[in-house]
Amino acid sequence: MDPQNQVRCPYCHEMLKRWVSPELTSWGGEFQLVCFNDACPYYVRGWIWMESQFKVSASYRYRLDPVTGEAGPLAVWSNGALKNRIVTSDDLYD
Repeated sequence: MDPQNQVRCPYCHEMLKRWVSPELTSWGGEFQLVCFNDACPYYVRGWIWMESQFKVSASYRYRLDPVTGEAGPLAVWSNGALKNRIVTSDDLYD
């Protein structure tokens, strides 16, 4: 099994999923590893923090760049936002 599939979220310990990076992004690879667990504390707290700091209805998910090792937030505006870009390893080569 690909070791990148073994990476877990540091906040909820769920497996990170491969998420295809948008075109023209500054991220170095074809995909990012993202936590799409809707119960993840990082994601859940994000809704409160974004509302209190910026008065917006948004949150963020934990994101890891497997090429550089850089981790950070991936902004989302709903529970379903960006989930359409989740792929399995096989999907990357179709």
